[in-house]
Amino acid sequence: MEILHTLFYFIVAIGLLVAIHEFGHFWVARKTGVKVLRFSIGFGKVIWKYQKDSQSTEYALSLIPLGGYVKMVDEREGDVTAEDLPYAFTQKSLWARSAIVAAGPLFNLILAVFLYSAVFMIGETGMRPIIGQVAPETLAGKAGFSEGEEIVSINGINTITWRETMETLMASIIDAEEGVDVAVKTADGQLLTHTLVIPLALSQEPERLFKELGLKAWQPTIAAVVGKVIPGGAAEKSGLQVGDLLVNADGIDIESWIAWVKYVQSHASKTISLLIDRGGEEILLSLTPESIIDNERVIGKIGAGAYISADLRGSLMVEYSLSPLDAVSTAVQRTAYYSLATIKMMGAMFVGKSSVDNLSGPISIAQYAGKSAEMGLIPFLKFLAIVSISLGVLNLLPIPVLDGGHLLMFAIEAIKGSPVAENIQIAFQQVGMTALLALMVLAMVLDVGRLF
Repeated sequence: MEILHTLFYFIVAIGLLVAIHEFGHFWVARKTGVKVLRFSIGFGKVIWKYQKDSQSTEYALSLIPLGGYVKMVDEREGDVTAEDLPYAFTQKSLWARSAIVAAGPLFNLILAVFLYSAVFMIGETGMRPIIGQVAPETLAGKAGFSEGEEIVSINGINTITWRETMETLMASIIDAEEGVDVAVKTADGQLLTHTLVIPLALSQEPERLFKELGLKAWQPTIAAVVGKVIPGGAAEKSGLQVGDLLVNADGIDIESWIAWVKYVQSHASKTISLLIDRGGEEILLSLTPESIIDNERVIGKIGAGAYISADLRGSLMVEYSLSPLDAVSTAVQRTAYYSLATIKMMGAMFVGKSSVDNLSGPISIAQYAGKSAEMGLIPFLKFLAIVSISLGVLNLLPIPVLDGGHLLMFAIEAIKGSPVAENIQIAFQQVGMTALLALMVLAMVLDVGRLF
């Protein structure tokens, strides 16, 4: 069932992002007078199509949902009738051709702005970014962080929740050689700035980085009382109910909810003998946590949450939303920030300064899609925005076959005053296709490695 859930949201995500990308090409092509023969979401065999008449664009859904294409009248792809020649892509001016090619990636960036704007206007509830105990030997300890400080911004980007803070921090690690400026507010309201200096070698190892960073969310002791049971999860199947007090697991006393979570995570697919107290009556249950992959490791999950009192929730949680104008402004800033971070990450991998382990293939993206959708609408919209940014930036890179490769050819054409020779373009594309396929294979190999 979880596989179907993951697959469904992966197809939804890829379908939307590809549709927006291809619509960018399609819309600008139509506006510049190019005749579009087919607009397809997906590759391979056509499974559905619609065409108003023989002179109209054919809209199609194809079997393989990992991309799409816009087929235009183009002299490079076959004979063009005299009637269609004025509407051919190759007959248009250099600026028009460049606009058509650039529109796809730019529409992905515009989509990210739209998604982030929606996120900021809808608002979000999350844990306040209050720092827990900081060990002096960690990077955070050396930078001067203290328990109880609340992070307010990272490199000038405002952070409201703990999750958003960690996402922004990880994106900023790319600039680790220059240091990451983290503004915090102390318990008495004083504003301070700590500079995190991340060694280059450490920035390439995410798991080790998290350990040595030393930044953890402040966590009060929460009693092991069930406050939420997710339908269909292992907790519900075992008979757990809201209000149950967890006494011990396999004979080991459960001191807090955090201790219980750690125990569950370490017992993926292993049956736990759980003693609970329900209204003064002790009941023995049998519970088997589901196995899931989180941060490249297998952990247990039961689908239950802790009971948190209203007072404690108020001190831990924060709710916020922005006005439409502020939301759009912040969304543009966030999109630009993550676009630049993506470019720097790709550049670092290209010159060998960053590990290729940072690459994600379709399996990882599908897992993130399912996991974010499970967490709710806001996390899923954020996931879509990040992937849309990655898709837009990747396609703008000057790599043959990608949109950026075509733009590079147009730039050379603008400089020399005539199109690049067709044989050179073909050779250029063959090199690009080989490199792109190698990159895709590498990403798939890394994905499979993460699974096992």
